[in-house]
Amino acid sequence: MEQGILIKGGALITMDSADRILEADLLIQDGRIDLIVERDAMRNGSSNSWADLDENKLIVIDAAGRAVLPGFVQTHIHLCQTLMRGSADDLRLLDWLKHRIWPLEAAHTSDTIFTSALLGIAELIQGGTTCALTMETVRNTASVFEAVEATGFRAAVGKCMMDRGVDAPRELIEDSNESLEAAVALAEEWNGRANGRIRAALAPRFALSCSRLLLEKISTVSRERRLPIHTHASETSEETRIIQAETGLGNIQYLNALGLTDSRSVFAHCVWADDREIEILVSTGTAVAHCPSSNLKLGSGIAPIAEMSRLGVKVSLGADGAPCNNRLDQFTEMRTAALLQKIKEGPESLPARQALRMATIEGARSLGLDSEIGSIEEGKRADLMILKLDELHLLPQPDLVSSIVYAGERSDVETVIIDGRLVMEHRKFLTIDEEELRSKAREDARKLFERARL
Repeated sequence: MEQGILIKGGALITMDSADRILEADLLIQDGRIDLIVERDAMRNGSSNSWADLDENKLIVIDAAGRAVLPGFVQTHIHLCQTLMRGSADDLRLLDWLKHRIWPLEAAHTSDTIFTSALLGIAELIQGGTTCALTMETVRNTASVFEAVEATGFRAAVGKCMMDRGVDAPRELIEDSNESLEAAVALAEEWNGRANGRIRAALAPRFALSCSRLLLEKISTVSRERRLPIHTHASETSEETRIIQAETGLGNIQYLNALGLTDSRSVFAHCVWADDREIEILVSTGTAVAHCPSSNLKLGSGIAPIAEMSRLGVKVSLGADGAPCNNRLDQFTEMRTAALLQKIKEGPESLPARQALRMATIEGARSLGLDSEIGSIEEGKRADLMILKLDELHLLPQPDLVSSIVYAGERSDVETVIIDGRLVMEHRKFLTIDEEELRSKAREDARKLFERARL
């Protein structure tokens, strides 16, 4: 059982249904937010909630001059690609895949994938992300689950599924039945582990790399086993044109026809979704993971996120992978998402508070975890970050949320708690050996590139 934590003196940006910001102290017990007490109540004598607590038996954190926020929830990440950062820049998506990413993924071993996942998780934690939905490569996904378990991170992990693909290495092409069997076996072993902190997902890469048969089987298994589906959809105009030519349907229409749209499904990107497809996303409850930096870097386009949100689509944020971003930073994604929609639809289209909700509670809602994480409320799992507010780039703060969204940086994150456990304190990792990771990342990246002959 983790030691209880008392956070005193901070400003709680709750992201609850009323978007309250409270001057309050917070008690964490048994992995959950046990009690929130506003300091005005304590000063006025109407509450003495901490009077009976033995603070010597608690970890007490002084959060004066700091903000306490729910941890970020990123809904589209590729941890297996972190070692590939900087190796596939300035390319279009399909060239990026065929000439760089697929050869590197095919060259991965269980050891290099573990290191890649560890490096990605460390970067995520440093930037205040406490939960992610990840799509890995075809082989060795168990190593990613192991990295998640070892670090105390929260994640839903999916083995990438591919049974076709023009110019894809043979190491990445599977028999459709074997692909599904491998994904189900991982789910049986890992789903619900670590007190529910680890979940499994089904992750067909995208329609271009999956046969109709495989996609139909994934839809069936998802419903039977209540596993989320995580896939790419309508990321580029080229992709949508090919799907249209092959099937006679738009990309999202095609996935819908095969039963992949669902309240448990998360579609990454959806840059080229048309009006009919947005209606499908609304009616089926399918969530969209918006990845603005990746969409810009790959030249994919600007997704109609403000319109989707107005119509009721669940929209959240993700950094995508390190080779197409090249940072796994939710602060960057919040700011970029808000700025892009202002260009597309005007300055009021995606305000700061909505961007922060997309980065937290809407991410949790997209994963079906909004009753557990994504906001600071009594009874929820304690996934939190503590943010320094006295850095020059954050001053002054007439609107605290606006200041964080438009001026905040990952280096402002001081302390991170996941499931009631301190995983970073004063920028020092408590579950990861940072120096060992630096050395291992360099060495394993060298080995990976040698095997891939790139």
